[in-house]
This record gives sequence, C-alpha cells and structure tokens, in this order.
Amino acid sequence: MEIRYQAIGIIHSPFKDLKDMPIQPSGASGVKGTVEIFPEYVEGLKDLEGFSHIILLYHFHQAQPPELVVTPFMNTHSHGVFATRAPNRPNSIGLSIVRLMRIEQNILHVENVDILAGTPLLDLKPYVPEFDQYSADRVGWLEKVKGKVRSIKSDDRFIDRSGE
Repeated sequence: MEIRYQAIGIIHSPFKDLKDMPIQPSGASGVKGTVEIFPEYVEGLKDLEGFSHIILLYHFHQAQPPELVVTPFMNTHSHGVFATRAPNRPNSIGLSIVRLMRIEQNILHVENVDILAGTPLLDLKPYVPEFDQYSADRVGWLEKVKGKVRSIKSDDRFIDRSGE
C-alpha cells in the first residue's frame, strides 16, 4: 500500500549539517528555530498559541535507505531499528516535542530544536501532558545510558558515505 503525505511547512534551525547535532530535544535545550507553515495551512494554527509545547512530525529528508538493525548514537551495540530513534527507518518520520515561544502569522518560534534546517513538516499537534506524558516502567537498552542524552551529539553513522 502506498501512502503519500504533503509537507505543510518547513522547519528552520541552526543545524545545516547532520554531524554534531543534538540527538533529541532534551539535548537541544535553548536552541531556537522557527517553523514556517505554508499559507494554505495558516488557518489551522487558530488557538495553538495557548500551548507551551507542540509535537512536530516531520520527514527525515536526509535519511539514507532503511536499516532494520542499527547501532544508535547512544550505544555501541546494534539494536532493531524499532527499538531506537535512528533516522534510517522504513518510513523516515521524525517526532520532536519543542517549546512554542510565539506565533507571528505563519511563523512559529520554537525552542529546544534538534532538527536539521530545511526539514519538511508533515504535521503538528499540541503537547498535552494529561494525554502525552506517561511514567515509564522500563526503557530497554537505554537504561544503561540514562542521563547522557544531553551530552551526546550525532556523528556520521547515518550519513551517506557512498560518494567518498
């Protein structure tokens, strides 16, 4: 079955290169960016300014072909891609929760951005703690690296090196 999506906007950030980026929003504390919503979708922003955080769903536009077993940034052992947040997935969809600072017409000013500049936005939703926040009983292999996400940056493990 083929599923097609249209971008509703573009994410702008200070990150022009995949290498040395934060790997999660918690590692991008204070990093500012903007989300440009295309004009035909601006009406959908009505009442969004009342939320402090939003969920961005986007297309990993620089992702390489999917790999079902990967070595994620926070580990030196391989894991199934669905047990990681690696970008090279069967459907290259990313998700980040960012702080919404303000909205100016079609521009959302956001903070804690861990996303590559020029990334196509597929959808956005308000973050609602009552709906979205759960206490986790276990975090799998990530248990061994708890608390390290803020200091780990991306490297070249998911970047295409075929042209070298």
